[in-house]
Amino acid sequence: MNAKEALVDYIPSEVSIGGVYFPPLLLAGTLGVVAALLTVLLLNRYRLSRFMFYPPMIFVAIAIIYTGLIGTFLIPV
Repeated sequence: MNAKEALVDYIPSEVSIGGVYFPPLLLAGTLGVVAALLTVLLLNRYRLSRFMFYPPMIFVAIAIIYTGLIGTFLIPV
């Protein structure tokens, strides 16, 4: 297998759910926001968000981190 054929295996493709095709970044982003929401709810529940300067910015940062991790390891983007 040459380099061109190996590259084709890593090109992201659509994910089909119920016959509807979704881009992989949309699914990774959705899962990242849901995971960030759960994390922020836990931070609020245990009152750890009071140590943060601006909690909405922390939510966005955590969502971006989770999206990157999910896109890298779970859903190849």
